[in-house]
Amino acid sequence: MVSSAFVLAVAALAATVQAATLDDVCTSAYVKAALPLDVLTGITIDSSSVVVSATKNYSSSAGDFFGAATFDYCAVQLAYSHNGLSDDQVLLMFWLPAPDEFQNRYLSTGGGGMAINSGNSSLPGGVMYGAVTGATDGGFGSFDLDEDDVFLAANGTIDYEALYMFGYKAHHEMSVIGKQFTRNFFNMTESTKLYAYYQACSEGGREGWSQIQRYDDWDGAVVGAPAFRYAHQQVQHLWSDMVMKNLDYFPPPCELTKILNLTIAACDPLDGLTDGVVSRTDLCKLHYDMDQAIGETYYCAAESGSSGFGKRQSTTPAQSGKVTAKGVAVAKAIIAGMKDSQGQQVYLSYQPSSTWGDAGTTYNSTSGTWYASASGIGGDWVDRYLELIDSESLSMDVLTEDKLKAWIYEGWQRYDSVLQTTWPDLSVYHGAGGKILHVHGESDFSVPTASSVRYWESVRSVMYPDLSYTAGAAALNDWYRLYLIPGAGHCSPSTDQTNGPFPQTTLEVLIEWVEKDVKPNTLPATVLQGSEKGKKWELCAWPLRPLWKDNGKTFECIYDQASIDTWHWDLNAWDLPVY
Repeated sequence: MVSSAFVLAVAALAATVQAATLDDVCTSAYVKAALPLDVLTGITIDSSSVVVSATKNYSSSAGDFFGAATFDYCAVQLAYSHNGLSDDQVLLMFWLPAPDEFQNRYLSTGGGGMAINSGNSSLPGGVMYGAVTGATDGGFGSFDLDEDDVFLAANGTIDYEALYMFGYKAHHEMSVIGKQFTRNFFNMTESTKLYAYYQACSEGGREGWSQIQRYDDWDGAVVGAPAFRYAHQQVQHLWSDMVMKNLDYFPPPCELTKILNLTIAACDPLDGLTDGVVSRTDLCKLHYDMDQAIGETYYCAAESGSSGFGKRQSTTPAQSGKVTAKGVAVAKAIIAGMKDSQGQQVYLSYQPSSTWGDAGTTYNSTSGTWYASASGIGGDWVDRYLELIDSESLSMDVLTEDKLKAWIYEGWQRYDSVLQTTWPDLSVYHGAGGKILHVHGESDFSVPTASSVRYWESVRSVMYPDLSYTAGAAALNDWYRLYLIPGAGHCSPSTDQTNGPFPQTTLEVLIEWVEKDVKPNTLPATVLQGSEKGKKWELCAWPLRPLWKDNGKTFECIYDQASIDTWHWDLNAWDLPVY
């Protein structure tokens, strides 16, 4: 028997929802009536799974990709399953703005590391712009489980449904379900435009590209520091360990920090403005030699903390000494990028003002020496995704240049269609009018900034092969723009270059571009920390580069071929194109 509450909810859904209040629509009965039960073939939405709650005057703190805001919202969680699969359940979480705040917008969000979502931490960034905002658990069992937690059904056996959900399926399904649910919930007519967007960084950036390269689900996407070119990217995290092993030198963290600080100080003024920010890492590569750091004195007090990106926690003693030739050799070899035993270039690397996240060393208090371990995301990739073993036991002893290259090739072949995420032909998305704002910190220590430059250049060369470089760049910039963020680290401002800007309102800029055709020639950014907090910047669209003149009084975006060339890596270790 159909309940009277359900009948009333259906009737309410047929009314003009904008005249309703949050209390009117944020009920289990109303939400169940709005579920898009037939929107995807092969998927069954479980109406009994719906959980609904209303929150009023919610104050969200500022994030790197959105400012602080106060709003009302309706939180909805629901589950769906894929027909024919046993024990299959995918959870979706949506925050819906109050009816009078809804702006005909929908936003998908993504994750980071090996996670497909960021919990609810990214959801305010959409609701504050009047968008229904969603996250998926990918079918992994909860919003707290990562893909590598469920990737193996058993040692030697891949859970392919989990793999493909992580690769691209889950986000497509969420977008299709989320958009129709939004239409139903707010009683939108077929002729009313619903603008659909995406925003995420790192792994979430890769997830964004997994959709842009396949579908036209979104009108616009903000993709930050994407961890695509997956096989190369994950093994890249082991290159710093490889360098230290090859050179038989494991520098104290303080020594590398001193090299970094000297690099920042030397390269800071090359952009025409001395402000503690390296805006032109390309000029740094052209004009600064790290050998100048040899013999400089360093000191760091004892502290507890991470020994590197994805590495274990440890306690480091006080460190003092002078920068050694071996320490500089380690730094220079890391920046020079991965090579095989024949000296051929296997992959690109970080810019010279990036912190040495992958080169973290740990102190052995018994021997009084520093050492490195092949742990973290690179080791996890080899153990789980290549060896198919649920373990974190990769040994430094097995690392060789050719082994790293072989691991890249193996992962490239095995996961090319699902995780590599570098398809350069974006005709489907572009043909539907989609826009892209791609941002990447110029001092990223986890995903090399040159990785994003290489992909943008691949799209340009594939989609505009008959145009000159400048003409092809202009054509691509009409709908896909890449902005490098001076001084920024991985998906956030850098703690080493605190006066650097960050584009906190990128989604707002994208909305203006999509909905009002306001093209962002430069991208506004703001200093979010440090002594210059609040200072406004404008970021240059690639391939233009920033330059200050007249002692920092005049700013312009210039075309500098010599600088551009430093971003173009000849990966001559491969016969296949590396997009």
